Amino acid sequence: MPNSTPAGLLAAPSDSLPVPPASDRGVWSAERLDQPTLAAVRKRAAADVVRPWPVPLASAFARFRRDGDRTEYENAVWARDKRLSRAAVMAAVTLEPGWIDAVVDGVSLLCEQSTWCWPAHDDVFERGGMVPDIARPYLDLGAGEVAAQLAWIDHLLGAQLDERAPGLRARVRHEVDVRVLTPFVARRDWHWLGLHGDAHNWTAWIHGNLLVAGLVLMPEGEARDRLVGMAAEGVDRYVADIPPDGAIDEGAGYWWLGACRALEALDVLAHASGGALGGDLPNSLRETIAFPHRMHLGGDWHLNFADGQARTTAVQPWDALHRAARRAGDASAAAYAATHRRPGKPLARVDGGLGWFLRTLTDADWAAVGVSGAVGESEVAGDSEAVSAPLPRDVWLPSTQVFLARRATGSSHGLTLALKGGHNGENHNHNDVGTVVVALNGIPLIVDPGRPTYTAQTFGPDRYSIWTMQSSWHSVPEIRGTPQSAGAEFQARDVDTFAEDAAAGIALDLAAAYPRTDIISWRREARLDRATGQVTVDEAWELDAADDPEPTRVHLIVAGAVDLSEDQVVITALEGAGKARLRWDPATVPLTATVRELDDPYLTDIWGDRLTRLELDVTGLGPVGRLRWSLAAC
Repeated sequence: MPNSTPAGLLAAPSDSLPVPPASDRGVWSAERLDQPTLAAVRKRAAADVVRPWPVPLASAFARFRRDGDRTEYENAVWARDKRLSRAAVMAAVTLEPGWIDAVVDGVSLLCEQSTWCWPAHDDVFERGGMVPDIARPYLDLGAGEVAAQLAWIDHLLGAQLDERAPGLRARVRHEVDVRVLTPFVARRDWHWLGLHGDAHNWTAWIHGNLLVAGLVLMPEGEARDRLVGMAAEGVDRYVADIPPDGAIDEGAGYWWLGACRALEALDVLAHASGGALGGDLPNSLRETIAFPHRMHLGGDWHLNFADGQARTTAVQPWDALHRAARRAGDASAAAYAATHRRPGKPLARVDGGLGWFLRTLTDADWAAVGVSGAVGESEVAGDSEAVSAPLPRDVWLPSTQVFLARRATGSSHGLTLALKGGHNGENHNHNDVGTVVVALNGIPLIVDPGRPTYTAQTFGPDRYSIWTMQSSWHSVPEIRGTPQSAGAEFQARDVDTFAEDAAAGIALDLAAAYPRTDIISWRREARLDRATGQVTVDEAWELDAADDPEPTRVHLIVAGAVDLSEDQVVITALEGAGKARLRWDPATVPLTATVRELDDPYLTDIWGDRLTRLELDVTGLGPVGRLRWSLAAC
């Protein structure tokens, strides 16, 4: 797209967003909206008004530099934002002065907040400061989120705010301009711009929010056209970096914060331009609409890698995926999204942002999904019967070298095998080249732990001192006491896959993932036998001869109860999913177990109170050797 929108192409600010304002009572009267969703918002909003507004404190902001904590400040910021969003919805539904005043208060608090930037991102610390520098605002995810939230509120309740609090909307425009819009145009050194082929989720997320803010809060004219064009160009840069297979190297959880944001931004742009812009979906974007269901293991569980989580613990905007799938004509993606629509349950929560929530609440097609067994768009879903998750039998994403195989399409029964090759320089990277994940009846059994709560350490020079980021806590070998290293040069090589009716598998050489010169090869071949349901992994290595080398062990990270005996391990999966038996050959290879007690909520909410690392010590097999280990349901 051009870096300036053609003059006269964009709708007026009041008509730019694809949600009607509160003055449209045909949409916003309470009886026309989803009742479970409104009831949930009303209950939480009513609880809000008896408590003081959350206050992000300067001392909490400074904690990021003092002790690495970012959550105290961020939690206060997010609690304030969510409270404001709930008040805005209640004001739109009821038009009651009390709720409009609550919006006035929340908007005023945001305008008076010293920074909209989250402490982990602000460059003030690099310049020796410990509190926000209001003269030099930093444009990050947080600032973009607030700018868009204020734009959605202005669009939704502009007339009511003018009547109840004249002058507030002018204040909003001033604050958004000096904190977000002018810095975006004036500075072109933001790392998230994606100008050098390094686009990531920030690129789509921030540019999408800038698009919303510019469309609503800037007057018609050349400056608005230019900013919208620049924001649209940024979204294009993100889309251009999506590989042809649609894979997201940050993991399935980050699809919602990158690809989904891009899809939503293009949807807004198409609305604002009357379909002239943002309407065509390139093939890579069509492919990425399928990415979430390709990573689906069963229930709330997904194949995770990098900083992605294995279990969906937050309410995602499934309507956004459903809407994108309808737009792309992807029946499987639409069906997958539809499985997350629970008639009688709230459509969404405001946690994901006000814009997402407003779109969900006013999407009649999504509200109809699942009602009387329907899926909403029968021409996309294929019929009007209740849908189930597509669960493709085989998945191979060559750009990230992610492989998945299950026994049959549409079923999570038995064992599902997954393996990731790739390299150790990916976005949100963990050192995980060659890691194996095995699920039993849709529940991960051999697992990738994911990531703990973010701190200052997470994205700093000490990232790989965090145990979850290390290859030592992924299901890969540790060769002569050496784990894998970070960097794109540490990668899988000679990768081959096959998928047949009888079996599917992947083979790759892991030698280059390790910072050693004495590893000639380490060939890992993983296979799922569809008839027996057994997973078999063959490890074959050739190392230079060495006197008294450090131990070489094959690690397997296990969730669930572990029962060890001399020649086998029986693993009881989480959630009562069943049991599987691990055996290995030669049976003389000693096996030990290390228990990792968990106390971080980002891990305990998924895995419970512990993970177990099984360690097969193959040192005694010599510099040239083989090991076969297998899993079978029992």
